Order: sequence, then structure tokens, then C-alpha cells
Amino acid sequence: MAPERLGKWLDGVADRHGAFIDVVLVDGVVNVTCADSTTLALRAPFDWTPGPALLTSFTAAAREPRRAAVLLVRRGRWAVGVFDGSDLVVSKVDARQVQGRTAAGGWSQQRFARRRGHQTDAVVEHAVETAVRVLLPHAGSVAAFFTGGDRGLTDEVLADRRLAPLAALRREPPLDVGEPTKAVLLETPKQFRAVDVVIKEPGD
Repeated sequence: MAPERLGKWLDGVADRHGAFIDVVLVDGVVNVTCADSTTLALRAPFDWTPGPALLTSFTAAAREPRRAAVLLVRRGRWAVGVFDGSDLVVSKVDARQVQGRTAAGGWSQQRFARRRGHQTDAVVEHAVETAVRVLLPHAGSVAAFFTGGDRGLTDEVLADRRLAPLAALRREPPLDVGEPTKAVLLETPKQFRAVDVVIKEPGD
């Protein structure tokens, strides 16, 4: 759920299910019990500091703009960006041709497979250099690092030791994205800023 909608949504839950009779924090998750025994579990995408009014401090922290870095990689294309809240601060989107699969057999198939492998290696190498150039200078100021696309390729990119400061900030689960275009990159805050909400009503 978008953090900006959370407060109004909680008001609606209270209207439908009664007052919140218990609010506790367990392993970073805010657990709420309503008068009719409906329960909520709320998890923020970023670290936050609980206050005396637990639910109020949670919703305020969820709305706070935080700086985040994003890396998206698929075969032949990659994108990186740094965001302040939903605002893109700096980015780079690039592509490199990767040979498509061939139906040919024997020696020809092996030759295409080797070429495809070399081209994929080149994608990883170029994505690494892009991340080092664009993201690494911001590693000390970002609150979290999010990745998406091909998990194997993003893992290969982050295996470069220079990117260790970013890899240490990596959050799960990975972003669910298509081809890493500029438009797709600009949509990622809708995922990485979202509050994870689980509601269970009586009888569920």
C-alpha cells in the first residue's frame, strides 16, 4: 500500500472492525488487533524508530521520503537510479545486444551458445561499471538498495567487490519489473516505498 494512503485506510479499518485494542511491535512488524478480533500486520520498507504512539510513529515514518538506490538487470539491458522518495535524482539506462536463442543444432548451436555467453558476460561487466559510476557515490547516503529483473544477473553484478557497500543495503523481495527501461525505473518507487499489509478477518 502506498504510504500516503495508509492513515486513511487505517481509519477505514477502525470504522469497519472497531477500535484498535492492541498494538505491538514484533521483529519490526506492527501487529494490530481490532475490537472484532480482526488483525493487521504492517511492515515498513525502510528501518524506522518506534515512538510512544506506535501506530502514529509507524505511519509518519512510512510517509517520510527516504533515499534509495535501484539496480535492474535483464539480458541485454540494465538500469540504475537513485531516488529521494519518489523523485529520481540520478539515473542511467543502457543496453547491449545479446544473441537470441537458435534452433540450429550441432556445432552451430554450440557457437551461438558461446557467443551468447560472452555477450551476457559483457552485459554484466557494463552493468557493474554503470553501478560503480552512478550508484556507488551515493552509497553512504541511501537508506536501502533494491534490485529487480534477472536474479542471477543482479547477483553477478553485485559480486563485484566495489559494490559491497550497496550489496550490504540490499532489501528483499526483489522488485517485480519487466525490461529495465527508463519508464520502468520511474515506476519502481510504487513498489519499494509500499507498506506491506496483511489483514485477517474473523473466519479467515
